[in-house]
Amino acid sequence: MPAADVTAMAKPLTRSVVERGLATRRLIPRHPDMAIDLRRDRGDHALNAGLEPLSPLKPAAVLVPIIERETLSVLFTRRTSHLAHHAGQISFPGGHIEPDDECPRDTALRETEEEIGLGREHVTVIGHLDTYVTRTGFVVTPVVGVITPPFSLNPDPHEVAEIFEVPLDFLMDSSNHQFCSAEFDGHVRHFYAMPYESYYIWGATAGMLKNFHDILNAARDLRQA
Repeated sequence: MPAADVTAMAKPLTRSVVERGLATRRLIPRHPDMAIDLRRDRGDHALNAGLEPLSPLKPAAVLVPIIERETLSVLFTRRTSHLAHHAGQISFPGGHIEPDDECPRDTALRETEEEIGLGREHVTVIGHLDTYVTRTGFVVTPVVGVITPPFSLNPDPHEVAEIFEVPLDFLMDSSNHQFCSAEFDGHVRHFYAMPYESYYIWGATAGMLKNFHDILNAARDLRQA
């Protein structure tokens, strides 16, 4: 019998449920693992046989910001249309790991402050997801953080066109996960998507959320074993 969806364990999902699910992932790696195994690591290549990320590989980190409202939500940005990478797409705050960043956690918090004006003092980091390798060659460490209102945002208009939130329950419900195909540059590519209202969450961002869902489900199954 297939495992029940994580939302069956507790709906709405609570902070304590998420923290328990990430209990073994609280220590953020100090350095990103750039020794990528395309047979094992998560990423765009895992859904597309024969697809390899562009070289050279570039270390990056994002913040998966969970807003602690009455029901938890996840904050996203829609990137401006003129950016060099992933223009116009929906993403988490984040970017390239700079030489002065101490670790991926530092990168995720710095980029969040630069992109949406949210100070790191408002973020409680509770864990990390699996490294995700994008087709464009970014090796991304997703850092999960909880943000407790009140807080204010001041988005960078050069990078961020819009900020919005989606209920965590919606994103962690597998019935809202779509496995899609489309043609890019003359090749058929496969990817996850999680459309919500007028927002089309897809690609690497949806792939990381699918991983988040799988991690919470696996943690629940271990506790019930």
